[in-house]
Amino acid sequence: MGGFFGTISKSECAHDLFYGTDYNSHLGTRRGGVVTYDGTTFRRAIHNLENSYFRTKFENDLPKFKGKSGIGVISDNDSQPIVLKSHHGWFALATVAYIHNLEELAQEMIQQGKHFTEFSSGGINPTELVSMLVDEGNTFEEGINLMFSKIQGSCSLLILTEFGLIAARDKLGRTPLILAKKENAYAISSEPCGFPNLGFETEYFLGPGEIIHITADKWTQLYRPNKKMQICSFLYVYYGYPVSDYENINVDEVRYRAGYENGLHDDTEADFISAIPDSGIGYALGYAASKGIPYKRAMIKYTPTWPRSFTPANQSMRSLVSRMKLIPNKTLLRDKRVIFSDDSIVRGTQLKDNVKFLYGYGAREVHMRISAPPILYPCKFIGFSAQNTDLDLITRRIIKEIEGCHNKNLELYSNPCTAEHCNMVECMRKKFNLTSLKFNTTNGLVKAIGLPKEQICTHCFDGSSYF
Repeated sequence: MGGFFGTISKSECAHDLFYGTDYNSHLGTRRGGVVTYDGTTFRRAIHNLENSYFRTKFENDLPKFKGKSGIGVISDNDSQPIVLKSHHGWFALATVAYIHNLEELAQEMIQQGKHFTEFSSGGINPTELVSMLVDEGNTFEEGINLMFSKIQGSCSLLILTEFGLIAARDKLGRTPLILAKKENAYAISSEPCGFPNLGFETEYFLGPGEIIHITADKWTQLYRPNKKMQICSFLYVYYGYPVSDYENINVDEVRYRAGYENGLHDDTEADFISAIPDSGIGYALGYAASKGIPYKRAMIKYTPTWPRSFTPANQSMRSLVSRMKLIPNKTLLRDKRVIFSDDSIVRGTQLKDNVKFLYGYGAREVHMRISAPPILYPCKFIGFSAQNTDLDLITRRIIKEIEGCHNKNLELYSNPCTAEHCNMVECMRKKFNLTSLKFNTTNGLVKAIGLPKEQICTHCFDGSSYF
């Protein structure tokens, strides 16, 4: 996935830009980039973040970032922002994008005689493709809408021009974009969690497909929001930072509500509930409150050196990072019946290792409660995890074992009321050696979020979607 931050001020903006971008670090860990404009020159730096943090890579660059406007991005794939000159003049562009028909669009452009110079992991850089599509418009507004009409997937973007910032949220609002203000400055970000510490107050949640122009004094709407919205439900389950609000709905409140509701209907007896940190904590707290059992920290995340675990492209590295960053508390676990909550099960590798450790440290029973429904479909809209094929998903491998085919009767397996769904969950329980395993339902997650179902993308759970 990825996240970006932009700011424009009547004074130097490097401090706000540096820390504002850093507050998007949980959205991506492969590459980071920053560009500023000082009235005459665009200055840019891009660094690989796979073995380090954004702050450590960019601290030495800070003195060169002069100017009153800038954008920064942290990405899981392409090197950006890119800086170019066209009939629009000089500008820099950063995207949060997952383009399903990337290669098809690139081939169309190549056949038109155009060429690509930026590459991402040996392939077409999505941000360069977006810049070329935007550049086909007579104005930025026209070009952005042209891009929206051609891509399948999602794309939100920030453009740093000689005359201010232009921001556009994905046409279906699958990823959020939030505007904030303080005296003599504006900021815009994928994540609002950094605003308070930088002195900004949230002012406006951009709507799907909305385009705005921002200066240090004001912001102006260039294109009104679309009526249809499909914000990603997985942002509330996993990616979103607990203090963040999307559509004016707080992430941690959603997780708490989901846990509270599921605790009301769970008759499992246990000594306490704990969480696989960090994204399982809100759910566990809600569950404990409704069920009337203690919440205890039987699993602690070692934060000084280990970032999120599934980002490395190599499966063995993902497993290593997952194992190294979580430390069980054997004193709390010994001879106890424990309910653990986690955000989701994708491949299942991390859960298998975690359960093994929990029993190894003396737990008598290990019950698992998952705040998301079973994931049955790879994400084709924001690329929220590293899975690329159906069989990367533990659910599809289980279905293949049951049916002899991984894509048979998927509508039955996604329905929590069917025998097929219950059989799949039971097979997963046995495979992970769990005492019990229960998932949230799609309806339960939608209820916890609080938006109408048609405004939430639940494709990875039930296959429903539209471009």
